[in-house]
Amino acid sequence: MTQGRPELAGRRLLVVGGAGFVGSNLVRRALAEEAARITVVDNLLSAERWAVPDDERVSFLEGSIADDAILEALDPAYDQVYHLATFHGNQNSIAEPLLDHENNLLTTVKLLERLREVTVDGRVVYSASGCSLAEKTDEDPTAVTEDGPVPLEHDSPYQISKVVGEFYCVYYHAAFAVPTVRARFQNVYGPGETLGAGVWRGTSATVWRNVVPTFVYRALKGLPLRLDNGGQASRDFIYVDDIVEGLLRCGSHGAPGDVYNLASGVETTIRELAETILRLADSGSELEIAPRRAWDHAGRRFGSTAKSRQELGFEAAVGLEDGLRRTVEWTTANLDRIDACVDRHADRLATA
Repeated sequence: MTQGRPELAGRRLLVVGGAGFVGSNLVRRALAEEAARITVVDNLLSAERWAVPDDERVSFLEGSIADDAILEALDPAYDQVYHLATFHGNQNSIAEPLLDHENNLLTTVKLLERLREVTVDGRVVYSASGCSLAEKTDEDPTAVTEDGPVPLEHDSPYQISKVVGEFYCVYYHAAFAVPTVRARFQNVYGPGETLGAGVWRGTSATVWRNVVPTFVYRALKGLPLRLDNGGQASRDFIYVDDIVEGLLRCGSHGAPGDVYNLASGVETTIRELAETILRLADSGSELEIAPRRAWDHAGRRFGSTAKSRQELGFEAAVGLEDGLRRTVEWTTANLDRIDACVDRHADRLATA
């Protein structure tokens, strides 16, 4: 049974990780649709304070959601909760597994414990990772469904902590009726993702984090675009406005205890992605062929959209070409701000 558009007018939201790329886009959407009050929690590990909209309806708590003082400062009731905080990325988690545990898993358990005492009228939406459950294959992949097997072998502590976070969501719903809904992200991209935002996190992935903002920035700067394993790997790219819509539908319509893919359902190789970005940016950057990353066995993958379409009424609306064009335009308009974040890490980046 499909559902209508999420209703945000008058709603009270808690957005953990609300200064980050996806979180700040969600906050802006909620404000535009007349949310009554939004509490943003963020420790600015991979975000900047200026990403949080300056609006009287927004309360910003700087710190980790694992901090007891932050947890105690939460309101007694919310309509919806969005847990988007994370220790950003596979490579950084390999370099700093204890920090990954502290900022990916401990945060989830402590938030869920606190939510046992908080009234949530809608849902508690957890940002899960589609890559954690995808089949490791270089052959033609099948769309990853929500009810597929959970593998024990993973490529990074990040993937492990995101899966265990799902386990905790299921447990807290079954044991304590916390209305958790798990939203499995594919590769999100779009305006607002600032390379180098936050503090150094152990590797060059602090700056060169996700592939789309990295390729767009480097294309605009005339720098080479690195294709690991020749760019043969594939991913499911979903525009940030679509992921926000999917999250809000999970928060309004998702079945507590259940899980939904937020995906485009379209497989795109990294080489195809690079070539499209070079064309849209009118860039002369070269493609640099590199070996496969030793830790990465993800190969090719994309997500199934059937369940989220049928049960949430969710479908990605922005095609890759259109979304990349908007991302190139946003990056061009914000190059000075991005340069400042990248330059902050220049010394460590040179030796990483």
